[in-house]
Amino acid sequence: MPQLGETVTEGTITKWHKQAGDVVAEDEVLFEVSTDKVDSEVPSPVAGVVTEVLVPEGETVPVGTKLAVVSPAGEAAPAGEGAPVQAPATAPSPDGEGHEVREPAAAGVVASAGPPTTGASPASQASPPAKALAGGSGPPTAGKPAGGPPRPGGRPADQRPPSAPAGGGPSKLLSPVVRRLIAEHGLDPAQIPGTGAGGRITRDDVLAAIARQGGNGNGSSAGLTEEAYSSLPAEPWAPAGEGQPFAPAAGRAPIASGEAAGAPAPQPGLRDTVVPFTNIRRRTAEHMVRSKHTSAHTMVAVEVDYSAVERARLPVRERFKAAEGFSLTYLPFVARAVVDALEQWPYLNSSVGEDELIVHGEVNLGFAVDLDFEGLLVPVVHRAEEKRLVALAREIADLASRARSKRLTMDDISGGTFTITNAGGFGTFLTVPVINQPQVAILSTDGVRKRPVAVQLPDGSDAVAVHPVGNLVLSWDHRAVDGAYAAAFMAKVREIVETRDWASEL
Repeated sequence: MPQLGETVTEGTITKWHKQAGDVVAEDEVLFEVSTDKVDSEVPSPVAGVVTEVLVPEGETVPVGTKLAVVSPAGEAAPAGEGAPVQAPATAPSPDGEGHEVREPAAAGVVASAGPPTTGASPASQASPPAKALAGGSGPPTAGKPAGGPPRPGGRPADQRPPSAPAGGGPSKLLSPVVRRLIAEHGLDPAQIPGTGAGGRITRDDVLAAIARQGGNGNGSSAGLTEEAYSSLPAEPWAPAGEGQPFAPAAGRAPIASGEAAGAPAPQPGLRDTVVPFTNIRRRTAEHMVRSKHTSAHTMVAVEVDYSAVERARLPVRERFKAAEGFSLTYLPFVARAVVDALEQWPYLNSSVGEDELIVHGEVNLGFAVDLDFEGLLVPVVHRAEEKRLVALAREIADLASRARSKRLTMDDISGGTFTITNAGGFGTFLTVPVINQPQVAILSTDGVRKRPVAVQLPDGSDAVAVHPVGNLVLSWDHRAVDGAYAAAFMAKVREIVETRDWASEL
């Protein structure tokens, strides 16, 4: 299991792109992994034949766990941990006449992006491809207890509740938070009905089970206490401030499918269609509801004239696309203006701490990216204050492309301090976004249309002209700043967009 970020300790295999006997090329996608932070496609570090898949789909394992066996032709596998890996006796390859020829397959090497474990063959004794597979980003685990690193409550990493019900029932993928709740309350996952996609047990399902058996420690049947619920680890979607604490709003009720606490969940009718939430849809929903319970959401909007942007953009539009491979849209211009405005109004580049405002020293600009209408990710342009227009445009395009192809890393979605969401491509008029916690502000760019506007002529008289105009909307946390501060920031953004000599940056 690869190390997908400093704070990520385990991941769930959601899909294998190759099975035993399949040929895999170097850098070809081997499997997909899901964590509480990001879903990623993981390429194979070597070319060869997949001789064994060690971890099935739906299983959650710690970082460093051996996941598969890849057998480079002519190379022997390093000794395994205990029983030797059984490779297929033959591997297919086409002959010159199009017929399949069966040739002996070499013993496999174990695919592991984590550190070597006790009992495994040292990397120094492996072949070059085996070294690439066995090399890890963490320290060796030799000498550590067999149970893996300790978890909260003293539970070793490998002592987890089963992820499938007893009796050979269908597998139920369990997130780390769900497994922890099940273990702490001594529940049997086979007895918990799952309402998630494919029958997956969600955190709300476990909380409901705890409530049914009065499992909050005081004999009450009302479920978890507010203190117990607030202490649960969150399952955030694409967190923008890695490592910064999240404090739930005092006195809020547990979040359960969006309905009021105690109200019955809606049931489908005969002509209704049930569409189970996907993993990213569920995480997005949790993150958005939690944000509304945390921040005092307020908004301010300004109308912006993009004539100065058009004067710089239109003459170079075709040449820019031919040179860079992507179109020059309005978004990088707005992003550049936001970065410069935050220098003057830095309290909107902050997070709310314990009775304090933490003003960030860098502008790490997040951009909400739609994933084919299935959910959102917010990749981050780090240290955006050091980048000019073209550099911002390149990085925004690159992050969006890798987000849609599932090639983002944990670093790509961590550490954001301010977010921009761009719905303008759909011609929106006014979009009020939800703050991306633990940030205090998020800006929406809406559609740009040609509209009649009043302009002042050189002689001081007024006239009506047709200009490209669009709205910018800021959702901000009233705990951090007041309306005058937010309005002044938006006025500065508008001034920069409308008056800067953008041609000098192109």
